[in-house]
Amino acid sequence: MRAARSNKLIVFALAFVAYALLMAIYVQYTSANDVPAAYRGTAADPATFFTPAELADSESINAVRNWIFFMSGPWEWLIYGIFMLTGLGSGIRDRMARRGWPIYVRFPLYVLALSAFSYGLYLPLRAFSFAVSSHYGITTQPVLGWLRDKGVQFSVGYVTTLAVSAVAFWIVSRGGRWWLKLWLLSVPFSVFMLFIQPVVIDPLYNKFTRLSDPALEEKILALADKAGIPADRVYEVKMSGKTNSLNAYVNGIGSSLRIVLWDTTLKRLDEQAVLLIMAHEMGHYEMHHLEWSVVGTVATSFFVLWIGGALYVRIVRKRGERLRITGPADMNALPLILLLMSVISFVSLPISNAVSRSAEAAADDYAFELIGSSAGAVKMYQQMATISLSDVNPPLLVRLFRDDHPTDMDRIVKAERFAAGEGSGGS
Repeated sequence: MRAARSNKLIVFALAFVAYALLMAIYVQYTSANDVPAAYRGTAADPATFFTPAELADSESINAVRNWIFFMSGPWEWLIYGIFMLTGLGSGIRDRMARRGWPIYVRFPLYVLALSAFSYGLYLPLRAFSFAVSSHYGITTQPVLGWLRDKGVQFSVGYVTTLAVSAVAFWIVSRGGRWWLKLWLLSVPFSVFMLFIQPVVIDPLYNKFTRLSDPALEEKILALADKAGIPADRVYEVKMSGKTNSLNAYVNGIGSSLRIVLWDTTLKRLDEQAVLLIMAHEMGHYEMHHLEWSVVGTVATSFFVLWIGGALYVRIVRKRGERLRITGPADMNALPLILLLMSVISFVSLPISNAVSRSAEAAADDYAFELIGSSAGAVKMYQQMATISLSDVNPPLLVRLFRDDHPTDMDRIVKAERFAAGEGSGGS
């Protein structure tokens, strides 16, 4: 049996290497920033607003970015496979049981061991991504600051995994339609996470203050009032010590609602561009995209638990002995659960990304309508693309699996079309 597990692990490792080489070829030989002939020489053509050096850098960094993205899922799957097939997980479980430790000690320690193992083996990929971003000037964060953030991320992830898995295994142990019970519990949990994200989790990583420009805050709040958003302040988050990227967002619900601007956005863009960005984020609020995202999460979790639960029961029943899983409620089944969830989530990315791109496009339209103009939008999209060295027209697989926003090319073209129709009231 040990030889069979070793052979499977070797097969998985070889498949992983073959996949890594295949994706390296794909990202290397799909042309970055290649726009259709109709847009060449226009404002949507990066050759008109990127310097030759920036074009070269964009091509190089996006090949690496895309490779890292496509490796992230299989890398995670391989880690869970190693934990299961080498007997590492069952060994930890059995040693704790032989020592007679109670379940309330054994289970947190098992989750900690799995979390540390998976996070540690995944860390090289994160470090590589950090090094690449630093090399091209996207990331400005010192190594020690990055390590601190990774430590916070691990701690939050461990606590969340421990709490969710403890409840999940308890429900599974009671039998019945446990997947349906888990789904019903996911509804209040998703709402709770949306509420606490801005006020509890986000401040663990970054410092939030009131917007440093009172005049700009007044204009943003006036825009929010026009959009019907009940806000009395705008938050500024200090990101310049970590990145040169630009961002702004509206998140939270009820009393935790926050309008947030990165300080990099304030420093790099003019007031007109900032107001356009904020109008876009307000569009998400006005069109209830935050609430719909919760609905989408809940709906997705239904299918993930339904399909994943059926696969899980089948695998435990047929392969449980080989994987040293004694039953559906065995703690040693946790890596299998995480593996199944990760695979299903990755496979469903084209659907979730398509929904997200539609919402983002709608928010762009809302911003132009709220401001009453798309003036400055083209320049803003060009600046944002240049600063982040983005690929304005990514290849097909990248658009399907990675992009949750419209391409820069599409957004520039749309802004120009809105501007062309402003005089006649069209868009």
